[in-house]
Order: sequence, then structure tokens, then C-alpha cells
Amino acid sequence: MSDQIFDPSYECALRLDKQDELSSFRDEFYIKEGTIYLDGNSLGLLSRRAEKSLLDVLESWKQFGINGWMEGKYPWFYLSERLGKMTAPLIGALPEEVIVTGSTTVNIHQVVATFYEPKGKRTKILADELTFPTDIYALQSQLKLKGYDPEEHLVRVKSRDGRILEEEDMISAMTDEIALILLPSVLYRSGQILDMKRLTEEAHKRHILIGFDCCHSIGSIPHAFDEWGVDFAVWCNYKYLNAGPGSVAGLYINKKHFNRTPGLTGWFGSRKDKQFDMEHTLTPAENAGAFQLGTPHLLSIAPLIGSLEIFADAGIDRLRQKSLQLTRYMMFLISHELGKYGFTVGNPLEDHRRGGHIFLEHEEAARICKALKANGVIPDFRAPNGIRLAPVPLYNTYEDVWNAVRIIREIMETDQYKKFENTRDVVA
Repeated sequence: MSDQIFDPSYECALRLDKQDELSSFRDEFYIKEGTIYLDGNSLGLLSRRAEKSLLDVLESWKQFGINGWMEGKYPWFYLSERLGKMTAPLIGALPEEVIVTGSTTVNIHQVVATFYEPKGKRTKILADELTFPTDIYALQSQLKLKGYDPEEHLVRVKSRDGRILEEEDMISAMTDEIALILLPSVLYRSGQILDMKRLTEEAHKRHILIGFDCCHSIGSIPHAFDEWGVDFAVWCNYKYLNAGPGSVAGLYINKKHFNRTPGLTGWFGSRKDKQFDMEHTLTPAENAGAFQLGTPHLLSIAPLIGSLEIFADAGIDRLRQKSLQLTRYMMFLISHELGKYGFTVGNPLEDHRRGGHIFLEHEEAARICKALKANGVIPDFRAPNGIRLAPVPLYNTYEDVWNAVRIIREIMETDQYKKFENTRDVVA
């Protein structure tokens, strides 16, 4: 959609909101009065349906006690599989290829322990220098467990500008020394979408297994993992999927790998009919469920039930289209209103390369973020100079975007940001 539909007037924002076919979903969420919440790429807001599903699971504990494993509205024994089935359309996978389990970091350890099999000269893992630190920590740990020095055996593709990665550089790094590749689907700072289809094709041409950390893409953009042939993926459910702080994460295992014994095993990875046989020989589930470890954290998984129901109603393709228009509109207003204040747009401008957030760079970014919060706008600071702004299509409006940019302009015009120290808070 062309920027020609935009103009800088407040009336334009109201007109766009009136045309928004997804506007009713905003009423599903708890939004603090007087605030503009633009940090859904860090932690999504609570919805009424997520609240209800959490209360439903609490009620099943209250009413059934241990019988809640097989009774009630959401029998706990099969809940991870049920939620995997509900998640599958968001990533383009079969229901049996998806399981809700663990945390992002635990699941990275799981997939690397499973798929990293160094042989001969293929001993290295390929990642990138812009990825979220936990991915690197986990990869370093797994290399050490296999007896390899991470300084030599963890290859990190360099960024040419410190913001984005070039697929050509990643493909060039896919040498015959690489045994496994783990990359982000969307870069957490700049919001760049990597070409997962192309990277998967190139990795497989070289007989390298490849997977993606989808924390910043799940619930924000459509995926087609089965079509692309991706080997595995991990993600959290508390950002765009709005399942709550510390919610249980997700894991995708392509069906072609169901015959592999997971690198890490635990009793909840058992085949369901064998799980309570209490044998000391594991009979793994014949699907992604085999990659579970321990008992699901029921009260941290329950809000996802309601959250995924909302996504089923809204549709990921419609959400993506609104997300793109919201970020286009925000970039248009930034260009029109903030041009003289020293901001740089650090995210890709092209639709096919831009995820769900805008990345503004400014030397006073930490101060500006504090001033925004003082004015009721909730952003996200990323060191050293980044401001992430995520207009989430389920609950943000074009009026939110218009007001947020207006407030940034006022902060800069009146030097409000100078009242604050240019240092990050403990939780940025």
C-alpha cells in the first residue's frame, strides 16, 4: 500500500482507524488508561481471553485436584499437544510438528543437543553477531559440552552496518566446516526479516541442518516452515502472542526428523500410552512431543489457550497486513515530524524485510525513552542508542501511532529528555 494514503493530520489517523477491520480486537485487551503501549515486541498485553483460560485452569485444579490431568475443560496431560496444534497455522507446520514446552533457551539447548553432530571437518556452528545473547550463550555451552572451543568453532556472520545482515554473507559462511546453523528469523534490534526460505535452500544444498529463533516473528509475520523445509525452530510466547511473562515457549521439529532421539530426554517426552509405565527405557513420542522434558508448567501455559483463540479469529495474514501499514504510517510520520531532531530509522524500509517494530536510533535514546514513559508512551530501549516502537495490530491504533510521534516531537522541541540521565534502567 502506498504512503500516498497518509497525510500528517490527526484526521488521517482517525480515518485509518475507522477503516480498520481488526479494530474490535483492541477491546479484548487490558490497556492502561492514559498510556500508549508500544512494547509488545518485548511483552504483549493481557487479553480477557488469556485471563479467562488461566482462571479456567486454576478452576480445574480447584475442582479436580490430580484428576485435572485427564478431566475438565483442558485436560493437562494433552495440553501441550493441543496448543501445538493451535500454534501450527502461525508457522506453516503440521500439528504434530509443534509442541508448547520449555523456554526459548532450554529449547535451543534441546535442538542443538539433538542436531549438532560434529563429524570429520564439520565441527562448527554458524550464527550471527547481531543475535540475542542467550542464543550465543547456549551455542557456546553446547560446543563446550562436545569438547570444542567456542572461540574457534562458533562462527558469527558479521553485519556490514551494525543493523542488518546480508543473506549473501551468511551463504558465503556456509562452508564444509559447518555442521549446524541457528539464525534469528527477525533481528531483535533492527527488526530485519531474514529470507528463511533462501537460507534453508542454501544450507540444504550444502548438507547443513538449519533452524531459526522466531521470538520476534511468531505472531507477527506468517511462516511456511514445512514448505521451506526448515529443520527446527524455537520461540517464546510472551511477545506478540501475549501469553504472559515467563510463559511456556514453543518448539518446531520437521517431521523428517521424528526418527531422531532427542539430545535431551525426560519423562514428558514419552509416548503418551507408555508415560506412566515407569520403565527405565524411554519410548519417545513419535512426534514433536518427544522433545519435551519435564512436567508442563500449567499456570504458565494456560494464558496461551485464550491468546491463540484470538489469533485464530483474527488471522495471521490480516494481522501482518495491518502491522505493515502501521509501521509504514509510523515511518511516514517520523520522516515528516522528526526530520530535524537527529533520528535515524535503523530498520529495513522494504515491507518484505521489516518485522513488526520500528527501530529508531538517537544518541540520547535512553533519555528519550525515559521521557516517553513520563508522557505515557511505553517504548523499549536497546543499547547503545536504539528505541524500539512496536505498534501491535491486535491492540494498537493509528491514533496511538500519531500521538506517539507527536509526543516524541514535543519531547525534542522542549528538551524534556534532558531532565533524565542517558543511562538505561535495569530492565531496558
